[in-house]
Formats: sequence, structure tokens, C-alpha cells
Amino acid sequence: MNHNTIVGVDLAKEVIQVCIVKQNKVHSNIEMTQEEFTSWLASNKPVTVVFEACGMSNYWKQTASRLGHNAKIISAKLVAQIRQNQKTDKNDALAIVQASQLTDINFIQGKTLKQQERQSMIRIRDLALKNKVAYSHQLKALLLEFNLRPTKKQGGLKGLVERVLEDADNGFSAPFRAVLKAAWTHYEATIDAVNQFDKSIEQSVNNEPDCHNLLALESVGPINAVNLYISIGCGEMGHFKKGRDASACIGVTPILHSSGGKTKLGSIGKYVKNQSVRKNLISGAMAVVNKLANRDSKTTKEVWLKGIIERRGKKCAAVALANKTVRTAFAMLTQGTEYKAEPLCKNVAL
Repeated sequence: MNHNTIVGVDLAKEVIQVCIVKQNKVHSNIEMTQEEFTSWLASNKPVTVVFEACGMSNYWKQTASRLGHNAKIISAKLVAQIRQNQKTDKNDALAIVQASQLTDINFIQGKTLKQQERQSMIRIRDLALKNKVAYSHQLKALLLEFNLRPTKKQGGLKGLVERVLEDADNGFSAPFRAVLKAAWTHYEATIDAVNQFDKSIEQSVNNEPDCHNLLALESVGPINAVNLYISIGCGEMGHFKKGRDASACIGVTPILHSSGGKTKLGSIGKYVKNQSVRKNLISGAMAVVNKLANRDSKTTKEVWLKGIIERRGKKCAAVALANKTVRTAFAMLTQGTEYKAEPLCKNVAL
């Protein structure tokens, strides 16, 4: 492999900008079609090819690796900081090469085809879930304008819609009834879709042993198992050397502020690279915390968690559990181990 040649690739929907740097000199910086770039990868000797992280970078990294090249993905944010002059495809491609040559750079490992499939399943499910909630709120708000309120005793929103459609004396016109019925049918179809997505995700988890083993962790269901498998198993956010790096990148560790020899730990931060992963992890942890607060501890881990609940409250305990979950998952995925909670000895005083 020619280590003196680095190829920076700026991916777009229709064209691909390819910057070839040999011996620290720009050899060429040209635009190619996808077919031309594929042929170029197949016909050239193995080189280092660096892609800017985007929606298609995983596919092209897989393609370049399959054809014998040393393919890497680099952060788009880092490329933007390195880029000189105006934002053009040529400047972006050159900046990718320049950024890849920085000292101690952290590249993004990327995803396999199976991991891409699972990520797509999660995102399609999230979209359907958002549509379901939006449709429910919209129907409730519109019916409330007619002073019609859903109640649990009368079947909730479903019962209210059925009564409105069946009541011929409520003064609603035929076109309005048709629209309301169609909207309710679409809402029910969205609910069915979410249920089907959940079943498919659960099936995909059961088909992957490493992913299925994560279900043994407290607060981890199929959604969190897939998220952890994608984020840690393939290093979606970078190459993690230890569990703390993974949990810090997901956003469940305090932000470190260090200056002048003084170190201070802040909050976990508001913005993270993947908010849905952290949200689901903390939501699952909160469910465990709420149940544990009302019963006795059964494992040493629950004793630790209950102590945090008493000292810092439920929210801090949920974040602490999410942090420990990520670190444990990292150990399981990198070392090939299984998790089993340590039971509490009978002679331990609670």
C-alpha cells in the first residue's frame, strides 16, 4: 500500500470530488461521477482514502475497503475547521486530506451493513412514533375546538371519534366526517406500523448474539440494545479505548473544565452527537430507578443505585445508571463477555 498517497473524497448526491495528494503535493483535484469513482477505486493500487462523514460515507468506505484500499471516515466538523477560503467542493476535498494528517487524529470507524440496517430500522420507528404522537395531539386539539373531550371512562380518543362519527344529530357535515374518519384510519395504521417495527427490531436483536446479550443489563430493552450495539460495537462516534470514552461521547458523564491547574466537573451537557441514544438510555434508567425506590435491593448494584437515590435524587441516579450501563456494554462488546448481576448476600445489612 502506498502510504505517501492520500485521497480526500468529498461526497455529494450526484458527483464526487476527489483530491489526490502525493508526497504532500496536490496531484489532482477533480470531479467524478459515482461510476467513474468506483472504476478509479477498482483500477488503482491500494492507497489511503479519507471520506468526510455524511449519509453515504459508510457505503463508500465499505466499497473502498472491499477493493483493497485503506478507507477512513473523518469528522465533518473537523474538516470545516481546517478548510481554507470559501466552501467549495475542491476546498472541502483538500481540507479532508489536510485534516487527516493532523497529529493523533480520531477517525470515525463507520458501520457495517447490518449495523446500517438496524440504525435505519430505529430511525423509521422513531419517525412513525413522532407521527403517532402528532396525530393524536392534532385530533384532540381539533375536537376540543368543538368542546369535545376524550375521557378514559368513555374509551378515550377512540371512543370519542366513534361517537362523533355515529351521532347523526351533532350537526357535523358529511365532508368533515369523511376527513375525520380518514384521519382516524391513518392514526390507527400508524399505531400498527409502530407495533410492527417493534417486533422487527426485537427479532433483529435476537438474531445478533452480541446485541442480544445486552438485554441482560438493567434498563436495556431492544431499542437501547440496538443503540448501544451501533454506538459502541462499531465505534460510530470514534475509536474508544475505554468505557469512559464511550460514555463521555454518548453524553452521560459530567463535562470536564480544566484551566490553570484547576479542574471542575460540570453537568452532563445539553448538546451531544446523538441525543436519541442518551434520551433512551436515561429513560430506561429512570424506569429502573422508579421501581427500585419502592422496593428493597436484591443485588449489589441496586444497593449502589439506591444509595445515589438517597443522596442525590432519582434524576442523578438515572444518569449514573446510564453511565454504568454504557461502560458495562463497552466491556461486553469489546471483551465478548456476558453480564450477570451479583446477588446481594443475606448477611448484608440494608
